[in-house]
Amino acid sequence: MDKFHLIDKEIDLVNSPVLFNKPITAKDLKTDWDIYNCSWTIKSGWLDGRNSNESAGMAMLKQNFPGNILLEFEGRTVYPSTHDIDFMWNGEWCDKLNSCGVGYIGGLSGWWSGRTGIEKSPGYKLRATTKNFMLEPGRIYKVQAGSINGHCFIFIDGKEIIEVNDPEPIDNTKYGKIAFTAWRSHVQIRNIVIRNIVWKSVEMGYKPEF
Repeated sequence: MDKFHLIDKEIDLVNSPVLFNKPITAKDLKTDWDIYNCSWTIKSGWLDGRNSNESAGMAMLKQNFPGNILLEFEGRTVYPSTHDIDFMWNGEWCDKLNSCGVGYIGGLSGWWSGRTGIEKSPGYKLRATTKNFMLEPGRIYKVQAGSINGHCFIFIDGKEIIEVNDPEPIDNTKYGKIAFTAWRSHVQIRNIVIRNIVWKSVEMGYKPEF
């Protein structure tokens, strides 16, 4: 898919500059990533996260990716794990909370009830979730998620699952961390691509039907 369509916006995926696109090696994991609260390793090309606790078990890139970011990756759970392929953009780590601080959090089959959606840390007053997507354990999904000045979205296998507008957008010039999270789950991530979004406004309207 070359273009994504949101309410009043069109994302030009092909021309959105790539900021990160490389396989992760064990050496890269040690030098380029920060690990919090759980085990992250490299297994057969997968970034493999195991966390048996109710906590943000994060693998966070040390590099900052500010701006309107689109995060793309392939992800799956590892049987018998059935939930929570989670990720963050426009974020930060907070030592005081021992969790993410400011950030947009996306999740597949999370929120303790099989929901997929987006929330805003740390207050979580912004949250949009749906039960219209149910994760199949072990299946590989292509996820593309991000935001344009607080207009957040998730696409899975090329289909839009959810979007939400943040009335008080995160300052994406200040917060630029990307991370993946296992939350009492065992997940694997690969083929990570991070883009700076190129987009244009689209005038919305109906054509006469009668």
